[in-house]
Amino acid sequence: MNIILLGPPGAGKGTQAQRLVEHYGMRQLSTGDMLRAAVKAGTPVGLQAKAVMERGELVSDEIVSALIGEELDAMGSGVGAIFDGYPRTEAQSASLDDILAARGRKLDHVIELVVDEDALVERITGRFTCAQCGKGYHDKFEQPRQVGVRDKCGSTEFKRRPDDNEATVRTRMAEYRAKTAPILPIYEARGIVARVDGMAEMDHVTAAIESAIGQKVTH
Repeated sequence: MNIILLGPPGAGKGTQAQRLVEHYGMRQLSTGDMLRAAVKAGTPVGLQAKAVMERGELVSDEIVSALIGEELDAMGSGVGAIFDGYPRTEAQSASLDDILAARGRKLDHVIELVVDEDALVERITGRFTCAQCGKGYHDKFEQPRQVGVRDKCGSTEFKRRPDDNEATVRTRMAEYRAKTAPILPIYEARGIVARVDGMAEMDHVTAAIESAIGQKVTH
């Protein structure tokens, strides 16, 4: 099974993708992660990408396509793929179709995690983590039992991501809408798009996704 999982930063896409990975044996293909790994490993595609990035240019669709093809070949035909961050344009959508077809695969589902922008802003801007162990907390939804002290490790140092602010989050939302707008009609015409409430409890989101793809994801 091959799935595109869509959702803006903070929608819970990563959590849901990880559940599919862990409990159904799928592989999450994030173009950003793959590029960094390929550059670090010094693969032929990675070397091409490195040269492009060092010139301050955007990595071409051709390089990204080659990278995805390499990953699919390495996975083998029995492993399903979750595409994260790709495709974002009509050209990339057509390219993905070609990549999959060349390997006897097809795109089965496009799942969009739908969120409320104001609620998402609150969710993201309230996040903070323990600087020592990385445990996540939230100003409103999950505070340590003792204010300012990590429950288990006892650390009193916490940190927030500098880009977890309202202006940045709303910019991300606008970028997400702009990037997904061109490709959703393509997949809607095929009847493979399902929209899931990304603001629901995590288990409810998982249940809705498993219903959409026709698979049981245990957790």
